[in-house]
Amino acid sequence: MAKILLRSGNLDDFQAVGGGGQAVFDSANQVRETLRLRKQFVVCDSLAIPQLNDEGDRVDWYSPVEGSVVSWNGASEAQREAALRYLDALQQTVWTLSGNCQQSGKPAQQLFGALLENTLQFPGANHLFLVNDKPVICFWGFVNLNQSARDDAFACLRIAEAEPGIEHLPADDSPTEPMPAFAQADIPLLYEQESASNVAPIIHRAATARGRLRWALPFAAAIFMAAVATFYWPSAPSPVQAAQSPVVGTPTMPMLTRTLPLQLASHTEQPALAKEIVLAPIAKDALVMEPNQLRAGTTRFLNGNWRLLLDMKNAPSLRYQIENNKGTARLVHGDNVICRVALFAGLHQNGELLIKTRGTARCSDGTRFPMPEISCKANTFDVAACTARYSADKSVPVTFKKIGA
Repeated sequence: MAKILLRSGNLDDFQAVGGGGQAVFDSANQVRETLRLRKQFVVCDSLAIPQLNDEGDRVDWYSPVEGSVVSWNGASEAQREAALRYLDALQQTVWTLSGNCQQSGKPAQQLFGALLENTLQFPGANHLFLVNDKPVICFWGFVNLNQSARDDAFACLRIAEAEPGIEHLPADDSPTEPMPAFAQADIPLLYEQESASNVAPIIHRAATARGRLRWALPFAAAIFMAAVATFYWPSAPSPVQAAQSPVVGTPTMPMLTRTLPLQLASHTEQPALAKEIVLAPIAKDALVMEPNQLRAGTTRFLNGNWRLLLDMKNAPSLRYQIENNKGTARLVHGDNVICRVALFAGLHQNGELLIKTRGTARCSDGTRFPMPEISCKANTFDVAACTARYSADKSVPVTFKKIGA
């Protein structure tokens, strides 16, 4: 097997697609081997060979053939055009083979045909390489997160037509309306739309209002100053006297007759805390059971992708993907054996979080794998303290870690 590494990446960064209730990637090696046995060498050589790491969360993609490697973005226009013609023919071959298999009366053939429907799906142009000018697809059986399979698997490689340019518009030589002068600032802009008889009363009322305002402001200021003087200086004349008696010369500032009460300030010693309280920081990826959501009976805090760390020897790699109390559990054990099972979650009346799977997990090698029942309670800082129970006499602590976006 050729060992030309094309690309590496985390499985959690993409969304697996499949058919027949099974993900394409879970049977990737079986799909390639079946294509080889059916002598579909062109299709087989267009699918990179995946190799999982020991944790089962990262995969390397190797070219099935040897030769010079060019990325799609680094390829010339001529290379891309030839590769697209090659891929279109490849897609037609896969569609025909998929349809024939699904019309078969054998369940194994039907499953293989269902998987072939989404085998050529891949996240984007940066996951396709040209090896000796022939396309090789990495992360086949995946799409970007929150996206669905494309009707045309290679639509992301099509060159979009250039957008039409914006034509230069000739200058408009027609006369424009003059801008209002500053002297007309108080005249409403509706002046040209109304008759002069309608505008004149408006201008008269505005002028009258401004005249009243000019008279009222000095009088209000005089009353305010007189009120202040009456409070602090009792000898000062009242507002009526001030209005009737003319002031001659500059009045002498009277002495203040009212003083503010003064009192010596006292200081009370606060009792020292018996012990300083130190709050431990909460990890950003921790599962926090929000008190408000618990009181409301919801589990939105559980939505997302999670890595479960089981406190046991030779623990399998366990991932949960949950949305609105439903999701999928993915487990990797042994020699990269991948198992999946549907799960559901809910809250007990006592506030305990329960996560259960619908039976045992179905594995890529045809076996079944037991799954634990998980229960969580909020600790002092609302972080979930969880336990995975496999049987009545076997349970281990488990920690949730948020992953992905």
